[in-house]
Amino acid sequence: MKRGGEKRSNKIRIQPDWKWITSIFGITIGISATMSLVSNEALSGSGLAVSFVVLLAIVFLGVIFDIIGVAVTAADEKPFHSMAAKKMPEAVVAIRMLRRAERVSSFCNDVVGDICGVVSGSASAVIAARAVVGMQPIWARLLQLLMSAFVAGLTVGGKAFGKSVAMNNSTVIIHTAAKLIYWFKSLPKRLVRWLRRT
Repeated sequence: MKRGGEKRSNKIRIQPDWKWITSIFGITIGISATMSLVSNEALSGSGLAVSFVVLLAIVFLGVIFDIIGVAVTAADEKPFHSMAAKKMPEAVVAIRMLRRAERVSSFCNDVVGDICGVVSGSASAVIAARAVVGMQPIWARLLQLLMSAFVAGLTVGGKAFGKSVAMNNSTVIIHTAAKLIYWFKSLPKRLVRWLRRT
């Protein structure tokens, strides 16, 4: 149907950002390989108790990043502009995060969150395999099933709780995340200054 001499199109135009897609693909592979290596090393020479703590840490890391990913889409820039006017360096980091909310959310929720889900699943399988040694097959299968269900429930429940926390405390969460990012970014400069003084 024509209006004003122009034809209206209902087609959806997809213009993928190939640079971002390629970058996030490489980052995902790197983080996944690193986390898998670290978790395997931590689990290989440890007992069941320590292995379980490692598993909980992986799940907790996924929940924390999920909270940041939700908070960055819910937070407002205005409080951070006031902080930037007061020369608070982390405010600039926070504003950059909010202006790139889509990418930050994708990294936190999709990259780190999904990787933690995969790694925690593998870790739970390793722990279950150790725990079932000497058990009858039926009890071994039941324990493996319970471990998988427990990790899934803990992950989903933790993220559900985290989302409500993120929505109600988005400014505080982004401010804290920006502080940590700024601290790590400024660490080399502070080390150089410290070395010069000594």
